[in-house]
Amino acid sequence: MAIAPFLTSNPTTGPRRSARDIVPSDLWDKQVGLLQRDYPYDSIMAARVLDQGYAYLLTAMRHRGQQLGLAPSTLVDIGVHTIILDTVAYAELCDRHNDGRFLHHVPKVEFKNDGSVLKTAQLIAADGWEVDLPLWADAAECGPCHPGNDAH
Repeated sequence: MAIAPFLTSNPTTGPRRSARDIVPSDLWDKQVGLLQRDYPYDSIMAARVLDQGYAYLLTAMRHRGQQLGLAPSTLVDIGVHTIILDTVAYAELCDRHNDGRFLHHVPKVEFKNDGSVLKTAQLIAADGWEVDLPLWADAAECGPCHPGNDAH
Protein backbone atom coordinates (compact mmCIF):
# COMPACT_ATOMS: atom_id res chain seq x y z
CA MET A 1 0.00 0.00 0.00
CA ALA A 2 1.44 3.34 -1.02
CA ILE A 3 1.36 6.17 1.48
CA ALA A 4 0.72 9.76 0.48
CA PRO A 5 2.28 12.57 2.54
CA PHE A 6 -1.07 13.08 4.28
CA LEU A 7 -3.18 10.00 3.72
CA THR A 8 -6.61 11.25 4.73
CA SER A 9 -9.11 9.20 2.77
CA ASN A 10 -9.51 5.89 1.03
CA PRO A 11 -12.14 5.35 -1.65
CA THR A 12 -13.13 1.98 -0.18
CA THR A 13 -13.09 2.74 3.53
CA GLY A 14 -13.82 6.47 3.72
CA PRO A 15 -12.02 9.06 5.83
CA ARG A 16 -8.93 8.08 7.77
CA ARG A 17 -8.96 8.10 11.55
CA SER A 18 -7.18 10.87 13.39
CA ALA A 19 -5.93 10.67 16.96
CA ARG A 20 -7.40 14.12 17.49
CA ASP A 21 -10.84 12.49 17.37
CA ILE A 22 -9.95 10.06 20.18
CA VAL A 23 -7.96 12.18 22.62
CA PRO A 24 -9.96 14.50 24.91
CA SER A 25 -9.40 18.13 23.91
CA ASP A 26 -7.98 19.20 27.28
CA LEU A 27 -5.41 16.38 27.19
CA TRP A 28 -4.59 17.12 23.55
CA ASP A 29 -4.02 20.80 24.31
CA LYS A 30 -1.85 19.92 27.31
CA GLN A 31 0.33 17.52 25.34
CA VAL A 32 0.66 19.93 22.41
CA GLY A 33 1.76 22.52 24.97
CA LEU A 34 4.31 20.11 26.43
CA LEU A 35 5.79 19.52 22.99
CA GLN A 36 5.98 23.28 22.39
CA ARG A 37 7.62 23.75 25.77
CA ASP A 38 10.25 21.06 25.23
CA TYR A 39 10.96 21.33 21.47
CA PRO A 40 11.23 24.16 18.94
CA TYR A 41 7.75 23.40 17.57
CA ASP A 42 4.89 25.69 16.76
CA SER A 43 1.39 24.41 17.54
CA ILE A 44 0.98 22.91 14.06
CA MET A 45 4.18 20.85 14.20
CA ALA A 46 3.47 19.80 17.78
CA ALA A 47 0.00 18.58 16.78
CA ARG A 48 1.43 16.64 13.84
CA VAL A 49 4.03 14.91 16.02
CA LEU A 50 1.47 14.14 18.72
CA ASP A 51 -1.04 12.76 16.21
CA GLN A 52 1.51 10.36 14.76
CA GLY A 53 2.66 9.33 18.24
CA TYR A 54 -0.90 8.33 19.11
CA ALA A 55 -1.41 6.56 15.77
CA TYR A 56 1.78 4.59 16.42
CA LEU A 57 0.87 3.62 19.98
CA LEU A 58 -2.70 2.66 19.12
CA THR A 59 -1.45 0.53 16.24
CA ALA A 60 1.10 -1.13 18.51
CA MET A 61 -1.68 -1.87 21.01
CA ARG A 62 -3.92 -3.32 18.31
CA HIS A 63 -1.13 -5.64 17.15
CA ARG A 64 0.12 -6.52 20.65
CA GLY A 65 1.81 -9.91 20.80
CA GLN A 66 2.31 -10.22 17.03
CA GLN A 67 6.07 -9.54 17.26
CA LEU A 68 6.01 -7.24 14.25
CA GLY A 69 9.06 -5.23 15.33
CA LEU A 70 7.22 -1.91 15.08
CA ALA A 71 9.37 1.18 15.32
CA PRO A 72 8.66 4.92 15.22
CA SER A 73 10.77 7.46 13.42
CA THR A 74 12.83 9.89 15.47
CA LEU A 75 10.15 12.60 15.25
CA VAL A 76 7.25 10.25 15.95
CA ASP A 77 9.17 8.85 18.94
CA ILE A 78 9.17 12.36 20.43
CA GLY A 79 5.37 12.29 20.32
CA VAL A 80 5.34 8.79 21.83
CA HIS A 81 7.53 9.94 24.73
CA THR A 82 5.30 12.94 25.38
CA ILE A 83 2.30 10.61 25.58
CA ILE A 84 3.84 7.97 27.81
CA LEU A 85 5.48 10.44 30.19
CA ASP A 86 2.02 11.67 31.17
CA THR A 87 1.62 8.38 33.02
CA VAL A 88 -1.91 8.80 34.36
CA ALA A 89 -3.28 9.65 30.91
CA TYR A 90 -1.14 6.91 29.32
CA ALA A 91 -2.44 4.30 31.78
CA GLU A 92 -5.99 5.37 30.89
CA LEU A 93 -5.16 5.05 27.19
CA CYS A 94 -3.88 1.51 27.80
CA ASP A 95 -7.01 0.68 29.79
CA ARG A 96 -9.27 1.84 26.97
CA HIS A 97 -7.33 0.59 23.96
CA ASN A 98 -5.15 -2.26 25.19
CA ASP A 99 -7.59 -4.38 27.18
CA GLY A 100 -6.35 -2.85 30.43
CA ARG A 101 -2.78 -4.00 29.78
CA PHE A 102 0.06 -1.51 30.04
CA LEU A 103 2.07 -1.26 26.81
CA HIS A 104 5.63 -0.90 28.02
CA HIS A 105 8.30 1.14 26.32
CA VAL A 106 11.55 -0.82 26.12
CA PRO A 107 14.09 1.19 24.12
CA LYS A 108 17.32 -0.30 22.89
CA VAL A 109 20.59 1.59 22.54
CA GLU A 110 21.27 0.55 18.95
CA PHE A 111 19.20 1.89 16.10
CA LYS A 112 17.87 -0.59 13.62
CA ASN A 113 18.39 0.02 9.93
CA ASP A 114 16.07 -2.67 8.65
CA GLY A 115 13.12 -0.82 7.13
CA SER A 116 10.95 -1.38 10.22
CA VAL A 117 10.06 2.32 10.51
CA LEU A 118 8.56 2.54 7.04
CA LYS A 119 6.83 -0.83 7.49
CA THR A 120 5.33 0.57 10.69
CA ALA A 121 4.01 3.64 8.84
CA GLN A 122 2.47 1.33 6.24
CA LEU A 123 0.78 -0.74 8.97
CA ILE A 124 -0.57 2.43 10.59
CA ALA A 125 -2.07 3.43 7.23
CA ALA A 126 -3.48 -0.08 6.72
CA ASP A 127 -5.13 0.20 10.15
CA GLY A 128 -6.97 3.30 8.94
CA TRP A 129 -4.92 6.08 10.55
CA GLU A 130 -3.76 9.22 8.82
CA VAL A 131 -0.05 9.01 8.05
CA ASP A 132 2.00 12.20 7.90
CA LEU A 133 4.79 10.70 5.82
CA PRO A 134 7.30 13.57 6.19
CA LEU A 135 7.45 12.74 9.91
CA TRP A 136 8.51 9.20 9.01
CA ALA A 137 11.25 10.32 6.59
CA ASP A 138 14.18 9.20 8.74
CA ALA A 139 13.11 5.60 8.24
CA ALA A 140 16.64 4.34 7.65
CA GLU A 141 18.06 5.74 10.87
CA CYS A 142 15.60 4.90 13.63
CA GLY A 143 13.73 2.12 15.31
CA PRO A 144 15.43 1.47 18.63
CA CYS A 145 12.41 -0.12 20.31
CA HIS A 146 12.38 -3.72 21.47
CA PRO A 147 10.10 -5.96 19.38
CA GLY A 148 8.70 -7.81 22.37
CA ASN A 149 5.23 -9.25 22.81
CA ASP A 150 3.90 -6.52 25.08
CA ALA A 151 6.30 -3.66 24.45
CA HIS A 152 7.13 -1.23 21.73
